[in-house]
Amino acid sequence: MAFPATRLRRLRRSPRLRDLVAETALTPSDLIAPLFVREGIDEPQPITSLPGVVQHTTETLVKEADRLAGLGVPALVLFGVPATKDAVGSGASDPDGVVQVALRRLAEELGDRIVLMADLCLDEYTDHGHCGILDARGDVDNDLTLDCYAEVAVAQARAGARVVAPSGMMDGQVGAIRAGLDSAGFADVAILAYAAKYASALYGPFRDAVDVSIAGGGDRKGYQQDYRNRREALREVELDIAEGADMVMVKPALAYLDVIASVRARVDVPVAAYHVSGEYAMIKAAAERGWIDGAAVALEHTVAVKRAGADLILTYLAGELAETLNG
Repeated sequence: MAFPATRLRRLRRSPRLRDLVAETALTPSDLIAPLFVREGIDEPQPITSLPGVVQHTTETLVKEADRLAGLGVPALVLFGVPATKDAVGSGASDPDGVVQVALRRLAEELGDRIVLMADLCLDEYTDHGHCGILDARGDVDNDLTLDCYAEVAVAQARAGARVVAPSGMMDGQVGAIRAGLDSAGFADVAILAYAAKYASALYGPFRDAVDVSIAGGGDRKGYQQDYRNRREALREVELDIAEGADMVMVKPALAYLDVIASVRARVDVPVAAYHVSGEYAMIKAAAERGWIDGAAVALEHTVAVKRAGADLILTYLAGELAETLNG
């Protein structure tokens, strides 16, 4: 029936009525908090380009994880900032590396109160800033890097990671990691694959957070996805699932809502999206200038990501969103 019998505004007349018919609901259990731990510091170090986010000590990391668990945030993903770096990123798989030390402490203190995820890549640990080992020409050697990723996965699993999250966009990385975990007795450790990770200009603040710069002013366009492509993302996702990924991720989130929706329509595994550092920083910068209501925009952005089809959202807003959603 048409107007005037049909009036869609009838269902928008009050907050409770709008809640009753809302098509999308965001809860703290949809959120994953990215956290940073830095080696060799005595107190948290603020990250200028990520207001409200810090590089943690192990002690403050445990406190923050405990706070998040209390707010109902079910998982965190851990990034490490080592004191030293080298050409092959050896700190990433070192049993006494910054992430492995932190994972052991988190596992001891929190048990299963929060799911421990570990970002699995080499860029934080290499002196050249790339996500893999370089060949004689200075290009990332895909296949040699796979062996390193498998070693890192096993080290993270031994330290207490329940989920490893490979983010390097190497061809075959999920299969190599699955084989490495299984052969080491960690068949129960899950893989959250950064399956469709784009070479985005929105990662700048993150690189500040992990002290990463690419040698010679280079970039990662040779292995991360071209932002002009959507169908390619579906191929990446399908390959990762075929290799053993338990969950897949699209990164960034807001500029790739069409990709999230396409992935959700195509696959049955859980789909994550990473609301990245640049997306977070733009909200904070505009809010500081009084141009937007930061809290309202943060909620609108993350609901949009879920509405597009993401089951899980990695976001630096996790703690404050959980506080808002808990009322």
